[in-house]
Amino acid sequence: MTTSSKNNNNTNTNNNSSNRFSLAMERTGQWVFSQEIPTDVVVEVGEAKFSLHKFMLLAKSDYIRKLIMESKDTDFTHISLSDIPGGPEIFEKAAKFCYSVNFEITVQNVAALYCAAEYLEMTEKCCEGNLVGRTNEFLAHVALKSLSGAIVVLKSCEDLFPMAEELNIVKRCVDAVSIKACNEANFPSRSPTNWWTEELTNLDIDSFEKVISSMKSRGAKAHTLSSALVTYTEKSLRELVRDHSGNAPRSLDSKVKDFKRNILETIVRLLPTEKSSVSVNFVCCLLRSAIFLNASSKCRNDLEKRISPNLENITVDELLVISFTYDGEKLFDLESVRRIISGFVEKEKSVGVFNAGKFKEVCSTAMQRVAKTVDSYLGEIATSEELSISKFNGIANIVPKTARKIDDDLYRAIDIYLKAHPALDEIEREKVCSVMDSHKLSYEARLHASQNKRLPVQIVLQALYYDQLKLRSGVEEQKTTQDAISTRSQLLQPDMSLVKENEALRSELMKMKMYITDMKKSDVKAIKAGPGSRRSTFFSSVSKTLGKLNPFKQGSKDTSNVEDISIDLSKPRRRRFSIS
Repeated sequence: MTTSSKNNNNTNTNNNSSNRFSLAMERTGQWVFSQEIPTDVVVEVGEAKFSLHKFMLLAKSDYIRKLIMESKDTDFTHISLSDIPGGPEIFEKAAKFCYSVNFEITVQNVAALYCAAEYLEMTEKCCEGNLVGRTNEFLAHVALKSLSGAIVVLKSCEDLFPMAEELNIVKRCVDAVSIKACNEANFPSRSPTNWWTEELTNLDIDSFEKVISSMKSRGAKAHTLSSALVTYTEKSLRELVRDHSGNAPRSLDSKVKDFKRNILETIVRLLPTEKSSVSVNFVCCLLRSAIFLNASSKCRNDLEKRISPNLENITVDELLVISFTYDGEKLFDLESVRRIISGFVEKEKSVGVFNAGKFKEVCSTAMQRVAKTVDSYLGEIATSEELSISKFNGIANIVPKTARKIDDDLYRAIDIYLKAHPALDEIEREKVCSVMDSHKLSYEARLHASQNKRLPVQIVLQALYYDQLKLRSGVEEQKTTQDAISTRSQLLQPDMSLVKENEALRSELMKMKMYITDMKKSDVKAIKAGPGSRRSTFFSSVSKTLGKLNPFKQGSKDTSNVEDISIDLSKPRRRRFSIS
């Protein structure tokens, strides 16, 4: 813009101001000069000047009476009211009231009129039904009777500090708004039911904070407060929280940044303490905004502590919201993600210690889901050129190795990282792969790794060796298992013929016992006659009897014709496995 253009703009602005004040004076003249008495005092309010009558002002303003009475100047013709609340427009209405000229009191101007009336001391001491009483009555019976009216009055008080607060107008408005907002949240009177949250977005952050704090003190539910906070945030920080199209500003003016930082930090302070009061996605968006606006460390830590306990329910996309810039081109801040994961792991470890040190049991539930999320997250950020090996490994190592039953997702992330960083040497690639256990890869992943030229040689050899080892042990285990099952089934199979033969054997043995008893009696006689012949007869009869009792003589149980099989019971020779 050229200098002449600037001068023209300034001239136009001055002309507009002059025109505005001349119009105000013209309007004032219509009711001042109608008295047909010359004015004797000029009241200056900012750039506007009002020619008025002393006696009309003295009748209702104790402040002006004191100024005139205490003045040593006998010809007192000038009064300066540059600091009167509301400026020239509100003073004009106060002057009209002194002249008994009708004007309208509205929810937009009642707070300013109240402050101006108190400033001019237009109280009941001067006259009955003065401006202070009139505005106070309007506040109580009209403006604060509805939620919308109370919000408008509270909004108008933002330009009247500190006087509006000293006169208790702000507190009365805050109380009225908080009561009516709580009632609307519990018993909606119109549709949509959250219309009252939209009304609150008209307030500045300080007034909004007062309303939310008042609602908390009145016992408002967490979801009621969070609904108001989310709506207010989405309107006041729309380009930072709701705009996911990549059109958010890459930089902001320092004053604008400070203004929005104050809004964000106040909202974070007001968030309900309940765990599920606000969605994790919303908190992640707040954290990204906090990083972008360079919010205080306390603000960021509070947001991280809200996300960390819910990490098992967080998606990869929500973690990426924190990590990347609004345009998605560069990594934002990995330290916040690292602290979030660390906080969750520490919490799970403390739970494990509380449960008699059963940390492995903890890993089998929540930690496994977090491990899968973290590995998938690493795969998404691995393509970033500014991601160093130490940061990549640092995040991967936070998760306990016992939390990963299988390292396929981690292998995928490593492979993506190596592909995105082709300039890494052998040692650097080994450092990247050090976070992975090649023994915990699935068969498909090991097969891919054995043919992956990006992996260091050592990792490829480990994958091949373990695959060979797994293959051989798998065959031997399968054969051993099948033999054991077969042997057990043979041993447990009942043999009815053997049972019958055992019964027959028992019967024959009983007969044998009786026979031997009889033979003992015969032997006594045989000894006397001739021992040799009788003894041979006894043994031959016993041999024949035992031959009849052979239980394995019939069928498959007869092993008389089976040849011996030579079995080598020596241990098999150990062989080295070849990777060729």
